[in-house]
Amino acid sequence: MSKTYCALLVCCMLFLTVSESRARGFDEIVASGTLKVGTTGDYKPFSFDNNGTYEGFDIAVARSFADRLGLKLELVKTTWKTLMADLKADRYDIGMSGITRTIARQKEARFSQGYVMFGKTILVNKDNAARFGSLADVDQKGVKIGVNPGGTNEKFVKANIKNAEVVVFESNLAIPPAVADKKVDVMITDSVEALYYAATDAKLAAPLADEPFTRAELGYLMPASAERLQDTVDFMMDQMILKGEMAELKTQYLHMAE
Repeated sequence: MSKTYCALLVCCMLFLTVSESRARGFDEIVASGTLKVGTTGDYKPFSFDNNGTYEGFDIAVARSFADRLGLKLELVKTTWKTLMADLKADRYDIGMSGITRTIARQKEARFSQGYVMFGKTILVNKDNAARFGSLADVDQKGVKIGVNPGGTNEKFVKANIKNAEVVVFESNLAIPPAVADKKVDVMITDSVEALYYAATDAKLAAPLADEPFTRAELGYLMPASAERLQDTVDFMMDQMILKGEMAELKTQYLHMAE
């Protein structure tokens, strides 16, 4: 074997090692004593930062997972733009942040069973609720749509909005206040989030939430190789459903959106 070939082989191996870390196996997670959960902290009511402490439906479920496994919970900050890259870099074991189950993500990773059904809809200022009766009403010149980068909201906007002005907000949490203050006209988001904000802010409305533009489910994101971890997550979710814990958490965190 030539020295040149050996050098190229070593370089290729190093590149593969650096570009994508090997995900921790289930036994490694248990042995480490810590369950690492990636979360964006910007998606109410599933994951949000409340004065330095993460809260929300998914955070409560993450704590339940860690308790069931006898592990310490470590919440790892990620973003919608880096969600998949951080997973592949082994920065976290499970993504829990109101993440939509999509084929594109499934090709690169794997999901738990679904736990909330929803669809894309609009959040608007209540004064403008009668103005927007369809997606066609939204996609008009002069309409400003707020969207956060990197997630399914942005993907939907890029695929369906051709005429309205799209305003990108780095933080998802900044968009509802901008709609309330009429800095933008519309936020396109998941029906669960839209209904949550409409119920908690008297200035906001979700007039089309009962007939969303799409249908999808939320799920928990894991590495493609994490078959045993996925089996365990699905098992724990089934336990929480059977014991009524999921229903209690949905009442606590999602009751305003049901």
